[in-house]
Amino acid sequence: MRIKYHRVESKKEEPLMNINQNIKALELFLIDENNEAIGVVSLEEALRLANEAELDLVEVNPKGNPPVAKISNFGQLKYEKEKLAHKQKMQQKKVEQKNIRLSFRISDHDLDLRVNQAIKFLSKENKIKVELILRGRERQYPRKAAEIVNGFLDKVKENQELNIEVEQPLTNQGGRFTMILVNKK
Repeated sequence: MRIKYHRVESKKEEPLMNINQNIKALELFLIDENNEAIGVVSLEEALRLANEAELDLVEVNPKGNPPVAKISNFGQLKYEKEKLAHKQKMQQKKVEQKNIRLSFRISDHDLDLRVNQAIKFLSKENKIKVELILRGRERQYPRKAAEIVNGFLDKVKENQELNIEVEQPLTNQGGRFTMILVNKK
């Protein structure tokens, strides 16, 4: 039997702004190429002024009353808008959640390594999910597991440079102890 593959059709990008003949408004508030307000003019007059300047008539704010249009080079305006959007996207800080898994029989050295790892993650402003999973007979000792996770939290809080808060307190769900930590400035 033949396997059918569904192709995802790429969405065609709609223009961000209406230009020249695509503008539907009959009257526009016009701004010239020097960013000076000309005032309310008809669409024909605005197109004539844009043609004289050998530039495009770009509808900047179609929801205004009357809509705002600007005489400028559309390619340059589009480039500047994309550049601004890219710059804003780069400035956004994406917070990641990092997982640190502890074990019931973790040694002191391994615990210290996990603490250093947690401090490194928190200094980079990531959230940390501390997890301890009980297996087999370990499930008989939930208090000991809670002590291990709380001891880990105390060791992380010993670092004076970080202001650590518990975003989600210690929870036990079927032998899985979890806690979420975050660095508050």
